[in-house]
Amino acid sequence: MATRKDRILWADDEIDLLKPHILFLQDKGYEIVPVVSGMDAIDCCKEESFDIIFLDENMPGLSGLETLAQIKEINPNVPVVMVTKSEEESIMNQAIGNKIADYLIKPVNPNQLLLSIKKNVHKQVIISETTTVGYQQEFGRIGMQINESLSADEWKELYKKLVYWELELESNQAQMAEMLSMQKKEANNAFGKFIKKNYTNWIRHPEDRPLMSPDLFKKKVFPLLDEGEKVFFILIDNFRLDQWRVVKDLLSNYFTFDENLYYSILPTATQYARNAIFSGLMPAQIEKMFPNLWVDEESEEGKNLNESPLIQTQIERFRKKYSFSYHKISDSTYGEKLLSNISSLDNNQLNVVVLNFVDMLSHARTEMKMIRELAQSEAAYRSLTRSWFQHSTTLELFRRIADKGYKVVLTTDHGTIRVTDPQKVIGDKNTNTNLRYKVGKNLNYNPKEVFEIRHPEEIGLPTPNLSSKYIFALNESFLAYPNNYNYYVSYYKNTFQHGGISMEEMMIPFITMDPK
Repeated sequence: MATRKDRILWADDEIDLLKPHILFLQDKGYEIVPVVSGMDAIDCCKEESFDIIFLDENMPGLSGLETLAQIKEINPNVPVVMVTKSEEESIMNQAIGNKIADYLIKPVNPNQLLLSIKKNVHKQVIISETTTVGYQQEFGRIGMQINESLSADEWKELYKKLVYWELELESNQAQMAEMLSMQKKEANNAFGKFIKKNYTNWIRHPEDRPLMSPDLFKKKVFPLLDEGEKVFFILIDNFRLDQWRVVKDLLSNYFTFDENLYYSILPTATQYARNAIFSGLMPAQIEKMFPNLWVDEESEEGKNLNESPLIQTQIERFRKKYSFSYHKISDSTYGEKLLSNISSLDNNQLNVVVLNFVDMLSHARTEMKMIRELAQSEAAYRSLTRSWFQHSTTLELFRRIADKGYKVVLTTDHGTIRVTDPQKVIGDKNTNTNLRYKVGKNLNYNPKEVFEIRHPEEIGLPTPNLSSKYIFALNESFLAYPNNYNYYVSYYKNTFQHGGISMEEMMIPFITMDPK
C-alpha cells in the first residue's frame, strides 16, 4: 500500500518563479498545491487538509497576515510558514502573535524550505528516532555502570541519567520505555544492595556520609542566612526528580537553578524524614531530646504537628538568631491566604513553606478510582503534578518571591515509587500500616526480600518496644498481610507508596534558586 505524501499548500502571487523550488520538494516526495492569492489559499483550506502552508506576506488583495488570520480560524493547528521580502520588525511581531510556525526571508533557498518542513511536520518522528538510537547506545553503558561498585555520588549521577531517558522516551516509544523500565528495576535492585551495605555506617559516621535529611539546614540553609540572604525554604511533600524536571521550565523565567540531589533517611516517610530535616536530628535523637515533640507510630495524633517548634530547636541549638515563619499549605484557601499576606513575611530572614499537594495526590490515587484513572502511568502522574503547579497558587507564589529578590531552596522530604510486587508479612495488631516499611515486635517475613534492622538505635530510629525491629521494602515491592491477601494485593498494586528503599524514594531534589 502506497504511503500518503505530505501535502504542502504554497500561496505566492509569483508562484511561477518558484517552479525550481517546487520541483525540488516534489523530488523529496512532497505533494505541492500552488495558489496565487490569499483568497485561493483560504478556499483550498476550506475544502482540503494540508500538513504545512507556505504563505507570501506581500500579495495583492488579501495580505499574508490577513490570510493567516482566516486560515487559523479554519484550522488552528496547521503550521503556517510566512515567506516575505520584508524584514520589518512589526510584521515579524504580528506574524509571531498570530502563531506562525516559521518566518523565512526571501530569497529562500530550497534547503531552508526543507528544514522548515522537517522542523514543523516531521519533528516528532525525527526526535523519536534520534532518541531511540541515543538510548540504545546508552543502554549498554548504563548496564555496565549498574554492575559496578558505585559511590553515593555516582548513584546520583546514574539516577539522573535514568530519569533523563525516562522523560525523553515518554511518548510513543513503548518498546524503548519497556527496556528502560527493566533497566530501572535492575538499577533499583543494585541500589537496594548498596543501601543495605552502607546505610548503617552513614548514620554512625555523619562526617563521611552524603548529604542527608538532618544535614540540610546546617550545611545548606544556615550558610545562606549567615551571608545575609533572605531565604524561602519550600518543601513539596513527595516530590521526585522527574516531577521537578517537568515543572522546571515554568520557573525558568524567574530563577536560575543550582540542582542537586540528597539522600532521605529511612523510613522515607514524612514523620521521620521531614522531622529530621526540620530538627537537624535523627528520629531517635528527637524522641530523646524533645519527647514532647516526637509522635510515635502508635499514637493517633498527627505525625507532623510540631514542625515549627522543631525548626526553632535547631536554630537555638546552633545559637542562631534568625527570625522565621512557618506555613503549611494543604489547599487553595491556604495558598490564597499566604499570597495575600506575603508582604508581612519581608521582615523574616527565613520563611518555611510546606506544600502538601503531591502527597495528597499520591494518597488520592490509591483511594479514589477517578484519580487512579487520571494517573494510570508515571507520565500521567507527572502531568497532574505539572498541572497543579501551573494552575494552583504555587507558581504565583514563586513569581512573587522572585519579584522580591529572595533566594529559594526547593526540596522535598522523600519521593515515592509505584509498587507492583507483594511480599507477605505477618505482624501483631500493633504493627504500623505503611506498605513500604514495618515496625513491630513479632514480625514474620522473608529476610532476603527486605532490609531488616534488629537494633533500631543503630540507624537512629526510636524503639517503641524492647524487641521492636524495622523492615524496609526494596525495589517495587510492598508488604502485604496474608489475611484478605488477594483483595489487599489487587487494591494496592500499581499505587504510589513511600517509606522503603528505592532510587525514587531516597535520592531526591535539592534546588537552590536565585531570582533573575
